[in-house]
Amino acid sequence: MSVPSSTPVFTPVNLITGFLGSGKTTLLQRLLADPALADSAVLINELGEVGLDHHLLERIDETMVLLPSGCLCCTIRGELAAAIMDLHERREGGTVPPFRRLVVESTGLADPFPILSTLQADPVLRHHFRPGNVITTVDAVNGAAQLARHRESARQIAVADRLVLTKTDLADVGEIAALTIRLRSLNPSAPLWHAAGAPVDAEALLSHDLFATAGRNDAARRLLAAELDALSGNAPARHDESIRAFALALDGPIDWTLFGLWLSMLLNRHGERVLRVKGILNVAGSLTPVAVHGVQHLVHPPVHMAAWPDEDRRSRLVIIVDGLDRAVLVRSLGAFLGEAARLRSAA
Repeated sequence: MSVPSSTPVFTPVNLITGFLGSGKTTLLQRLLADPALADSAVLINELGEVGLDHHLLERIDETMVLLPSGCLCCTIRGELAAAIMDLHERREGGTVPPFRRLVVESTGLADPFPILSTLQADPVLRHHFRPGNVITTVDAVNGAAQLARHRESARQIAVADRLVLTKTDLADVGEIAALTIRLRSLNPSAPLWHAAGAPVDAEALLSHDLFATAGRNDAARRLLAAELDALSGNAPARHDESIRAFALALDGPIDWTLFGLWLSMLLNRHGERVLRVKGILNVAGSLTPVAVHGVQHLVHPPVHMAAWPDEDRRSRLVIIVDGLDRAVLVRSLGAFLGEAARLRSAA
C-alpha cells in the first residue's frame, strides 16, 4: 500500500442494505425526494420490493426509467458489474442523463462484501467508480429476532457506515433501547438515524464518506473524527456472539510500511473475518493524517486528509471482526510496529 499525493475523482457508489422487510425501499423513496439526489442513478435488485412504479415519469427502455426527481432508476439484470458498466457507457455516450452518484439497493439476504468488492475487482470499473457509504436499515420491531437467527443481518450492520433504525414509531421504547445497545456492540462508530423521527438528510447519509474527507470541508473531517471516537468499550460485552468491535490508539507516529505490511498480511489470512478496519493514522514524516479503510479482503487506497480533525494526534483504529481474538490482533500489531507498550484501547 502506498500513500497517494492526491485523491482522484470517481463516481461514488452508495449501498443501501438491510435485512428483509427492514425498510430499504421506503428509505430509498424518501432519499429520492431530496434534491441532493437529483443527479443520481439507482440500481435496484429485481427480486426486491421495488415499489417505485407509481413514481415513474419516463421509461427509457425495459430496464430504465426516469423518476420525477431526475434520478435514473433501473433494475439489475445479471451481474452487478455488467449493470454498472452499462450505465457508465450510456452516460459516456449521452443516451442517459449524466449522474454524479450511483445508489445500489441490495436484496435483504445479501452479504454486502461481494457488492463492495465488485468495484475493486473489475479492472474497468475501478477507474471510474469508488465505494461510497454503506447505509444499513434495521427494523426496530423485528431487528433483535433477525440478529439472533440470521448471520447476514449482523454482517450487514457490522460493515455499515450509517445505520438507519426504521419502524421506531411501532416499537416499544425498551425494545429500541435494547436494540440500540446491540447495534453499538456490533458497530460502535456508525452514526445512527431514526427514520421515523426527523426528515432523512440524503446529503448526510450518502456523502461525507471516508474518501470525501480528503481536501474537503471541515464538517466532513469532524464527522470522521466523531465516528472514530466512538468506543466499543461503551457497549456491554456479549460472550455469545462472534462479531466484536473495538477501538485502538497509538500515541506516536507509526511507520507506514510496517503498518501496511501488517494490514496486508492480516487481510490476506483473515479477510473473511475482518469485517471492517477504519482509522486515521499519524504517519511518520507526514504533517497531516492518513485515512485508511478496509472491508474484508478489500483495502481502499489510503488518503491524505487536509488537516487533523482535532488536537488529538494519536493514530486511531476501529476494527470489527468475526470470531477473531482482540488480544491476538493487538499483539501482532504491536510486534510489527515495535511499539507494543504504546498501543492501547482508545479512551
